[in-house]
Amino acid sequence: MNSRRKFLKNASLSTLALPQLKHFVKETYRLSDIDHRSNAKDFWKQVRMQFPLKEGQTYFNNGTMGPMSGYVLNKVMEDMLYSAVHGAETDYKGNGPQLLSGYFEYEELRSKIGQIINSDFQNIALTQNATFGMNYVGHGLSLGPGDEIINTDQEHGGGFGVWQLLAKRRGCTYVQAPMPVPANDPQEIYDAIFKVVTPKTKVIAIPHIISVYGVVMPVDEICAEARRRGIFTILDGAQAAGQISVDVQKIGCDAYYSSLHKWLLAPAGSGILYIHPDRIESIWSTIASYNWANEKDHGFRIMQNGTGSQSQIVGLDAAVDFYNRIGSKIWLDRIKELGDYLRDGLAQIPSVQISSSTHPEMCAGITTYSVDGLSGPELQKRMWEEAKLQPRSVGQKLLRHSVHIYNSPEEIDQALIVIKNIG
Repeated sequence: MNSRRKFLKNASLSTLALPQLKHFVKETYRLSDIDHRSNAKDFWKQVRMQFPLKEGQTYFNNGTMGPMSGYVLNKVMEDMLYSAVHGAETDYKGNGPQLLSGYFEYEELRSKIGQIINSDFQNIALTQNATFGMNYVGHGLSLGPGDEIINTDQEHGGGFGVWQLLAKRRGCTYVQAPMPVPANDPQEIYDAIFKVVTPKTKVIAIPHIISVYGVVMPVDEICAEARRRGIFTILDGAQAAGQISVDVQKIGCDAYYSSLHKWLLAPAGSGILYIHPDRIESIWSTIASYNWANEKDHGFRIMQNGTGSQSQIVGLDAAVDFYNRIGSKIWLDRIKELGDYLRDGLAQIPSVQISSSTHPEMCAGITTYSVDGLSGPELQKRMWEEAKLQPRSVGQKLLRHSVHIYNSPEEIDQALIVIKNIG
């Protein structure tokens, strides 16, 4: 470990990395540069400076992929470089760099993630993404012919695939509960789901936040009623962890999965799966390796699945540290503040129809809307051509606009100006 510290101290990105990277990545990004004693305006300027996003361009597509901070990016690159240089020193007895992931418990990292979602580390598995989490649970449950699985009609593909597969392969019954658009009444969503529940319903699998519309679902109430009826609940938290507060104990779900490379701004391939301690022993391992039958650490049993990228794990750990440095409440409040600012501005433009929720408890950093006279792809193109703004079109009519801590009200104002200038 001391040799690694010495290497990283002496090796700078300016001398060892590709020359073109110098134009985008500073040699040092320090968490200590984020000074909470600053006034709000200066503080958020400091935060923006932590991201090597190109100046003059604005990223509004965090719902697809969150950009890594410079601090996280440097940690990943440093680890990759160190392993490439010092790989021969690894003897698997504690000397040299750790070259791969996939075989180790990572108890400290899982504990840090557990503090974010309020879970013991033994109930958390590190996965590649939300789709992996859904599949681990879907294939791990003992479901058979006639068992009923409920989704909504607004699932992401990573939220419905395994359930449709189980309907075809095992003879399960697959049902979609229709969701309102826009959704501004939690009771309406609750009623729509339980309207399709029958005595044969075994699983309710729904998003915590709907990917297309950014609607924050009333999951506490849904999970409580499902548990009362003996129905297994699994939540797709791909858009939730890092965008809103996630407390799996308060929610009361049986399983929860997320992609931390979205709103927690971790490297691509960073996912988690939580399973309730009362349920985790009943979930079979989907990928069987050395520890497929481990009964002491079920989270590790589920995630122990062969060689992976150690540098990605280093980056995930750094992303958690970056999140904690800013502070959970400050981070989440900023996202909500910017989301509300965008929605308030859009509401003043007659040509705009907001498809997302405007209910204060059902919206956060994602806003989906349409503008009269333009398709979603046309509006996305116009945003880029006129102001170098990059939200994402969804479908033919809608534009999904994601805001995060690296964004500013001034960048949102630019988007509103583009829309107002559309004749």
